[in-house]
Order: sequence, then structure tokens, then C-alpha cells
Amino acid sequence: MKTFYVTTPIYYVNDVPHIGHAYCTVGADAMARFKRMDGYEVYFLTGTDEHGQKIEKTAKEQGITPIELADRVVSRFQEAWKKLGISHNDFVRTTQERHKRLCVEFFKVVQAAGYIYKGEYEGWYCLPDEKFLLDSEVVDAKCPDCGRPVERIKEQNYFLKMSAFQRNLEDLLAAHPEFVQPDSRRNELINNFVKPGLADVSITRNSVKWGIAAPVPEDVVLYVWFDALLNYITALDWPNGEKYRKFWKGEGTEKHEVVNLIGKDILRFHATIWPSMLWAAGEPLPDRVFGTGYINKDGKKMSKSLGNVVDPFELVEKYGPDALRYYLLREIPFGLDGNYTDASFELRFNGDLANDLGNLVHRSLSMLEKYHQAVVPKCGPEGPLEAELKAIGTSYSGKARQAMLTFDFPTTLGAAWDLVKRANKYVEESAPWKVAKAGDQAQLDTIMYSLMESLRVTAISLAPFMPFTASALWAQLGFSDDVHTHPLTDTEKWGLIPAGQKTAKGLPLFPRIEKVK
Repeated sequence: MKTFYVTTPIYYVNDVPHIGHAYCTVGADAMARFKRMDGYEVYFLTGTDEHGQKIEKTAKEQGITPIELADRVVSRFQEAWKKLGISHNDFVRTTQERHKRLCVEFFKVVQAAGYIYKGEYEGWYCLPDEKFLLDSEVVDAKCPDCGRPVERIKEQNYFLKMSAFQRNLEDLLAAHPEFVQPDSRRNELINNFVKPGLADVSITRNSVKWGIAAPVPEDVVLYVWFDALLNYITALDWPNGEKYRKFWKGEGTEKHEVVNLIGKDILRFHATIWPSMLWAAGEPLPDRVFGTGYINKDGKKMSKSLGNVVDPFELVEKYGPDALRYYLLREIPFGLDGNYTDASFELRFNGDLANDLGNLVHRSLSMLEKYHQAVVPKCGPEGPLEAELKAIGTSYSGKARQAMLTFDFPTTLGAAWDLVKRANKYVEESAPWKVAKAGDQAQLDTIMYSLMESLRVTAISLAPFMPFTASALWAQLGFSDDVHTHPLTDTEKWGLIPAGQKTAKGLPLFPRIEKVK
């Protein structure tokens, strides 16, 4: 048995779903779907982070309770992921009793192990990001990440002895550089946070009421980051739940992997505090922490004040969920900052989706309807052109597996498009209209069968990335089952679409975006 556990960050309910949230979640979903089709038992977790001073403050400003604010925003995230076809197994909320109870238990375990002590904290705190900052990070009393003013606070808190794990972290990063990806993020982490030395971190707050009560004599709550990071294991019923043993610890599996996908702005928490917490509790670490980049608009950071925020769900409403999924995965290398422009979206839509894929599907099924009454013929003799199509189609899985090791979605989709483009070229080279006119039925059968088989392989190849499109194409090819139940290995075989199968040409998958004059 092979298991794969992938998580997104839990999104803060002080904001509504935006294109950055969509980008990371679609990436996690594509990987989860790909692994399922490649024979892994997958657990995919997403959810929301609902505690902290910022939520408390925003709720008060709106005249509602913090849980009312959370409930309102959570429903928007859940609806958004439904529209985008996100196939998560669980949606964790940090206000759920299961999470709160296990956070308290985790605190007790770490305290019993001797890694929690009481002390006084004095330093800088960024309220918008809910994070403590080193003196060296703060310039002109502003947060280095969000640029907003920070405040100086002083209070009695409980601390996690993160400094005790300095050597552990150094050894981990040296022996397993893949623990933090991509490489650029790992280098930033080492230079900015590991080399200067890990400082003990305050894990309770006494000036905040909206949080999980810490199991200590004082009336204090757990620091939101101590609470939030634990979602990855509380959702699996840490410490003895069956899901925890299988998906986090890999018990009874021949191969397993745990990947925390996060935004680059919260990498430091996942690569310093999170491993320290797990070491302190005697628990294994995730295999990888992967930091995604930001998405800008027309080269500028998105902000409400600039009026340049891209609403992903307006794009979904207008062009369909798979157009957005494809754009995000094909256009922006995972782990790097990306730049959304209307022009680049239109180019991908009209070029790749409408011209390449949509045109291939529509004209292939139209010709089958015209020449074979929409019934897949038995394949006739094959020549060099067919051999080339077969070679490209059956080589997809190997290229995809290799690229997906590093979340390289553009290369994976490029490999799928190799077949789409070659099949389009094959139509022109084989010229079935000329073959039909000449009355060469055996050759026409070969051409039409080869095109149908190319579409079968394409549907399976695209299923993890464009699930709605793959399902629509699968149905047009005459299959009545779910394309997602077919393993990736079905792309390694050529000739699996059955002769005699009745197809059903539908509407074009991606009608072109026409410029308004």
C-alpha cells in the first residue's frame, strides 16, 4: 500500500477566497488526483484558521461574534472549492471541538517533555499577520512582510523551547534538503532564520480572548500559530487514530509521503516552529514543506486600494472552472511568484484550450460522425504516423511522474499537450477527407481509430488537472464510467478504446474568447 497525505494552508477567515487561495488549493488538488490515479491511497486536507486577535477585532468592528464571522467566511470557502472541483477528504476548522481538544492534549505532552516554560515576552508583534518579529526584522516599526505598523508588547507568556532544536534543524536541512522546497525558499530560511539562531517562541497570549484556552492556571489562550499548525495532525486524530498512523506515520505502508503546501509568507512557521513542536512531542515530521509564491496582477501586487484584485470566481463563472485551473497550473511555475494578465489568460484559453484541445476534440468527433456514423471503427494497418502518435501518448506517464515529483505542473501539462498537438498535426498529415474521397476504407478506419485513441489517452492524462473537461470528453467518447477511476497506467497502453463504441459529439469544450470591438 502506498499513501500520500497533502495539505493546504488553513485559510484565515479574515478574508474571502482570492486567486492566491485558489492557486495553492488547485495545486494540492491536482497532486491529490494525480496520486490517486497513480495507485496511491490519498488523504487531502484543507480548511480554515479561525482564532486570533485579528478575527476578534474584525468581528467587533462588524458588530458580530467571532464565530459568526467565521461561519460566514467558511461557507464561502466551501462553496468556492466546490465550484473549482476540489476533491478534499476533510475540511478542518480550528473552532471544531476535535481540534481544540487535541491542541490542549498536545500542549500537555510537550509540557510534560520539558519543552514549555513560563517567562516574559517583550518584542515586536504584527497584528495583521499575527506573528512575533525579531528586532533585526523590523525596520521603521513596520512588518517586513506586509509593510504595516507593528506594536511593541510585553507580557507574561508560556514559551516553547525552540532553541533546543537548533542542531536538529541544521542537521535535517543538511541531510534532507528536500524538506523545504523550492530551493530558493530553503536558502532564504537558512540565511534569515536558522543561521542567526532559533529563539524560543511565545505560545500563549493573555491579551486575546478568542482562542483555545491553554491548560495552565492563568486565563490565557494558545497563540494562534501553535493552534493552527496542529490542524495537520488533529484532523487525522493524533496521536493514535487510524488515519494518523497510516497517513502521517506510514504504518503498514510500503511507501508514504506527507507534504504541507503553504504560501511563502508562512514558510518560517512551518520550517521552524512546526518541526520544533513535533520534535518536542516525539512525533515524526512531514517529508516536505513546499512554499508557493504570490500572484501579481499586471506586474503589481494585488490590493483592494489599487483596485486590481482578480476574482477567481468571476473567471470561473465566465469561462468555467477548468479554464482557471489550467491557467494557474500551466502559466505559473509552482513555488515561484506569478503574474496574472488578462492577455495571458486569453492567450492560454484561445491557444491551448480552444484551438489545440477543443478543436481537436470537435473535429475528430465530427469526422467520426460523418464517416462512421459516430461509431469507433476497428483499427486498420498502422504506419509511421500512427507509431509516432502511439509513442508520444504512451510516454506521457513517465514524463508526468518525473515532473510531479517537484510539483512541476507546467511540464506535466506540456507532456499532455505534446499528444494534443501531434494529433492535430496528424489530422493534417493523414487528411481523412482525401482518404474518404479516394474510398480507402481501411486507411480511414486507421485514422479515425488513432484519433479516438489519442483522445482517450488525453482524457485520462488531463483528469487530475482539468477534471470537468476530462469527464466531458470521456462521455463524448462514449464511456459511461468515471474517467477518474482509470489508472495512470492506462495511458501506457495503446488500443484500449473498443471498436464498435458509439460516441456522442457535444458542444465545443472551449468556445473562443472573442474580442469586443
